[in-house]
Formats: sequence, structure tokens, C-alpha cells
Amino acid sequence: MEQKKLTPTADMKMSKRASLMGAIFLMATSAIGPGFITQTATFTTQLGAAFAFGILASILIDFVVQLNIWRIVTLTRMRASDIANAAIPGSGYLLAILVIIGGLFFNIGNIGGTGLGLNAIFGLDPKIGGAISAVFSIAIFVSKRAGLAVDRFIIFAGILMIVLTLYVAFVSAPPVGDAFRQTFMPDTINFATITTIVGGTVGGYITYSGAHRLLDRGMVGIENLPAVNRAALTGIAVTGVMRYVLFLAILGVVASGVIIDTSGQAANPAAQAFRSAAGDLGFRLFGIIFWAAAITSVIGAAYTSVSFLPVFKQDMTERARNMATIVFIAVSLVCYLLITTPPAAMLVFVGGLNGLILPIGLSIFLFAAWKREDLMGGYRYPRILLVLGVLTCALTWYMGYKSAGTIFGLLGL
Repeated sequence: MEQKKLTPTADMKMSKRASLMGAIFLMATSAIGPGFITQTATFTTQLGAAFAFGILASILIDFVVQLNIWRIVTLTRMRASDIANAAIPGSGYLLAILVIIGGLFFNIGNIGGTGLGLNAIFGLDPKIGGAISAVFSIAIFVSKRAGLAVDRFIIFAGILMIVLTLYVAFVSAPPVGDAFRQTFMPDTINFATITTIVGGTVGGYITYSGAHRLLDRGMVGIENLPAVNRAALTGIAVTGVMRYVLFLAILGVVASGVIIDTSGQAANPAAQAFRSAAGDLGFRLFGIIFWAAAITSVIGAAYTSVSFLPVFKQDMTERARNMATIVFIAVSLVCYLLITTPPAAMLVFVGGLNGLILPIGLSIFLFAAWKREDLMGGYRYPRILLVLGVLTCALTWYMGYKSAGTIFGLLGL
């Protein structure tokens, strides 16, 4: 039977759809990594249903940040660091250094997360599990078709995470009514937790992961703007639902009176919550979810952090970037093996650190949208997005100021 051949137009549409899906899931899985899962378990244990307000705040900030970043990168056809340099000379180098350092810290925590996940599934020592996972991530970038391998693996892992978390949320039977009320009228507001959760979902490298993926896949220019906007909104919707479902799954356990350890040397709050909700099966499911979240975040953090290197070497080839990504993962692994901070504590800290980096990059981008419309081919930037961006940026600066001491205190600094 003769195989049906795709027309060039149909092939182009499929390629565009695959690029958009890859960007959506790269952003989503980066935003729902092991750091976010650990942070959600830790803060839900501490604040109960009131943490629902923190989840809502993270979604709203995510909405404004991603719509602005994706739009500006698409219209300028430039990487974030190049946009920053064009807007404020020299700022692109600062942004690149901050994102790479934040991405490295995040990746140390991500590799720790893979170790915790494999520990839950197979009982492996977390250090050994982290090493195995790092080697797996490196193998993906060694592949001759690394770009396609990254997209396919991240989409598969993202769907798996959503399905398994929905199951655990159902069996934990959370107090949905109280959670809904406190989403909008919380009994208490804690700026350090909001800054940390925002940093773990849209701070640092995560801000630019999906946008840079689209840039690498050629989804740029005003002609692609409608599709890019839909992709950004879809990604935000996916991550928003996933965040809230994960919160509900853990809230059900906390509300039942189960005591969860969040400060011990071997503390793994999310694992305790999943085990309490669904027994040994829940513990194994946690391991799968956590490993999938962590391994996709290892890939996302390494890929996005390295995507900032061309600001220092403009003629950097894709092969050179893949090799740099491999080195980045290897350095992250060595740091993880040497570091003594408990993985769970590190995962909470790096979210806060990236939350402190977020307002710097956002400020630069908003200045570019305001003053450098020439970079976007004369495109008149929507004023509503600019106003929302400025308000969000001011809020992230304020939250960073209020919570910096608490965040660094997580490491005993």
C-alpha cells in the first residue's frame, strides 16, 4: 500500500505545531519542576489552605511575565541577552550571568530531585540516582537529533506528570471549599513563600525557556505572533491547573492531620504527602512524578542557561551549544555530589534565588518594549501589556526586597 506523502504546506504546519508543543511543555515542565513540588509541599504544610493565594499570585505573575517575554523575543527575533544589550548596553551580559548562575543552582537542585525520585521508586541512594539521571540527560544532548529528542521526551514526561498527579489529588480528598475561599481571601499572606514559589515557576531561566525554544525552531516574526500568543496562554493554563491540582493533593493530606517533616536532614515533604494519600502506591507514584519533573527541569535549565552563552560568542554553533549543555549538566552533577545541603532545602532555596533574579530581567525587557519599538520592526506594543508588566515588575521588586533575608536564611547564610 502506497504511503501518503505530506505536501510541503502540511509538513510545515506539522513542524510548526511540534515546535509550539515543544515550547509549551518546556515552559510547563520547567515551571513544575522538583523545586515547585517541594516548595508546594513545604508551604502547604506551613500555611495550609492559605497557600492557595500564593498559587494564584504565581499564576497571575506568570501570565503577565510570559506574555511579555514571549512576545518581545518573537518580534525582535533576538535572544533575551541580545535584547537586553540593545536596550541598555551591557545589561545583556549581566542578565546572562545571573541566569546562568541561577540556572546552575537550580540544576544542582534538579539533579537532587532526580535522585529523590529514583530513591522513592527503586530505593537507590539519592546521589547514585542523581548521577544516573544526569548521564541520561547528557545522552539526550549527545543524540544527533537532540532538538527532536528534547521535545518528544519533555511532552511525554509532562503528560505523565499531569495524569498521575490528578489521581493523587482525587484520593487525598482535599477541602476544596476552604481552598477556593482562601485562594482569594487568605487568612495569612507570606511574601517569602510567594517570592519563592514565583521564582520556582517563572523566575531565572524559566522565564526564557519557552521563548528561546521557539526562537531556535524559527517561530519568530509578527506573522507567527498569534500562534505564539496562543501557545503562551496554553502553557500558562497547563501549568496553572497543574500547580493547583498538586496543591490540592498535598492539602488533602495536611488537612487530615498528618504531620509532615519539612526541616529534617532527610526531609522529603512531597513524598510523605503522597505516601499518606495513597500508601506505598502513592509513594511510587510520587517517585515517578518527581523524577519526570526533575529530569525535564535538568534538561530545561541546562538548555536555557546555555542559550545565553552566544551573547559572549556570537558565532557559537548548535553543536558547540550542545557540548556546552553537556558540560553544564556535568558541572551541576559534580556540585550536587559535593554539596552537603539537603536536596529538599536546596530546592526551596533556588526557587527563592530565581525569584530575586526575575525582576531584573523583567525590568530590562519592559524598558525595551517601551523605548525600543524599532527592535520590533516598528510594531506598536500593546499598552495594556506594558502597564500590567510594570505593575507586576514593581510587585516582584517589592516581594524580593521583603523576602531576601528569609530566602538566604534557608541555607543558614
